[in-house]
Amino acid sequence: MAAVSDETDPILVKRAKAARLASLGQRIGYLGFVVAVTVFVIGAVTEFNGTIVAIVTGSIIVGSIFLAPSIVLGYAVKAAEKEDRAQGR
Repeated sequence: MAAVSDETDPILVKRAKAARLASLGQRIGYLGFVVAVTVFVIGAVTEFNGTIVAIVTGSIIVGSIFLAPSIVLGYAVKAAEKEDRAQGR
């Protein structure tokens, strides 16, 4: 059986695209949580007002929306790659 290059195999192309999407989503998600923690600390040091609470809440929501599916997608890509290695592809 001839070796298939990464550029011509549509499954590998889709998998690479999914891996890049998962990585971007994880970065955005973790950034949302970093912003939430940072603003929370600022609010704890100064005073909590409506703006601080809205930023913390919004950052946690955005972080969760991006991070949860990205983690699942990242694990799916890793599992598919592991399965391919196990089958010798």
